[in-house]
Amino acid sequence: MRSSLTPLGPTVSRDRIITCFPKWYTPNACLQLKEHFHGQVNAACQRRNTGTVGLSLSKVVVVGDLYVGKTSLIHRFCKNVFDHDYKATIGVDFEIERFEIVGIPYSLQIWDTAGQEKFKCIASAYYRGAQVIITAFDLTDMQTLEHTRQWLEDALRENEPGSCFVFLVGTKKDLLSGAACEQAEVEAMHLANEMQAEYWSVSAKTGVIVEDTETSLMTPSPHPHPTWSVPQPLSHLPPWATTHPGPQNIPIISESQYPHLGSG
Repeated sequence: MRSSLTPLGPTVSRDRIITCFPKWYTPNACLQLKEHFHGQVNAACQRRNTGTVGLSLSKVVVVGDLYVGKTSLIHRFCKNVFDHDYKATIGVDFEIERFEIVGIPYSLQIWDTAGQEKFKCIASAYYRGAQVIITAFDLTDMQTLEHTRQWLEDALRENEPGSCFVFLVGTKKDLLSGAACEQAEVEAMHLANEMQAEYWSVSAKTGVIVEDTETSLMTPSPHPHPTWSVPQPLSHLPPWATTHPGPQNIPIISESQYPHLGSG
């Protein structure tokens, strides 16, 4: 239920309003199994009494091999479009999406990084300060799954240990079916558990569960925050209300600087 108080920020679209934990893709490879935020957390948010705790913006970096569909995934989520003729990303690109979590404004800054080896030195600089790392692979090319190990290692190297939530996302699900899809997902879920990542299979072309995947970025299992005063199990708390503010080198981008970003 939405708060009756005046919104704190720009109005967000209905599908960007989060009042409970999005459901996982599979319980065999997920970061949390909760369905609802703790009642005391809901109450604190409704009163706007969260103090200085938490983040108002999180940085997400998407990494993976060339042509696994990173840009298609981001464009489907942010713009609800699919283009067969995407060009390879040069360096990095980004999008901003605005949400409302239990009545509190929240933004995702999503960084699309190049999959080409020659751009790695450029892209790696943008891994720093990430709260979420998405490692993407092509379900029809299992070699790209194996390569996610190195992509994740590179991204984690640029961040403090334990500071990032990890998602392993298989793309192009529309190109597989039956036993072939099941086998690919079994291998992917095994690796996701090794990575301590949440696993999703998606299709940017058809839009299958892309929305659910990205919304799940908002609510993985949280870390404790010493200034949170509500006495309940920490596992009930949403990440923006419990995690320490990220590194100060996260670029905060205003609409006046980039008016083409819009309000998401």
